[in-house]
Amino acid sequence: MNSPILQLLVLAGIALFLIIRLRNVLGTRDGYEAPRQAQQPTERPGPALEVIEGGPDSDILDHAEEGSEPAKALMDMKKAEPSFGVSDFLQGARGAYEMILMGFERGELAEIKPFLSDDVYEAFAGVVNAREEQGLTVEGDFVGLREMSLHDATFDHDTRIGEISVRFVGELTHVVRDRAGEIIEGDERQVKRQKDVWTFARAMGSNDPNWQLVATSE
Repeated sequence: MNSPILQLLVLAGIALFLIIRLRNVLGTRDGYEAPRQAQQPTERPGPALEVIEGGPDSDILDHAEEGSEPAKALMDMKKAEPSFGVSDFLQGARGAYEMILMGFERGELAEIKPFLSDDVYEAFAGVVNAREEQGLTVEGDFVGLREMSLHDATFDHDTRIGEISVRFVGELTHVVRDRAGEIIEGDERQVKRQKDVWTFARAMGSNDPNWQLVATSE
């Protein structure tokens, strides 16, 4: 046997020996074996959080001091009408203030009459009629609401009437013209600050969702 063939047989024997040793050390893997994933720690369920009935109501406490008479009245309103929300009411009062104020300023009472009690409507109408008799007209534009906050609240358990007073600080332009069209009061270029405390009332739990303006003051 010549030398090259002998060397090849020796190398083949060495390679076979190494393969056998490696199999013994590393073991074998048949087919596809998914790699092992790190074991995730088992999460232990914590105690379930429970909502405690009668707990603080942020919808009320955001607008009235805890334990105050207004806060108690608002809570009674919610008991009488579970869908009632203080924040929702104030959002509606914001829009009502602009609509009613500008309706009164311009003497356009027909559109706002459904939102006024009889007493308030008669008072507004008296002022508007007096202007017309004097030949005066009022022009104004609502600029915006600078401040708004809940001022007071009461609830009558017998009639189920809820009353909420809201303090408004609005800004508007306001001028009064005479029959000749001359400005006798106000300035078109000057923004006037209007401060009001309005009281709205409604029978809680009734089918009519509208609140009425029942009193005005500064």
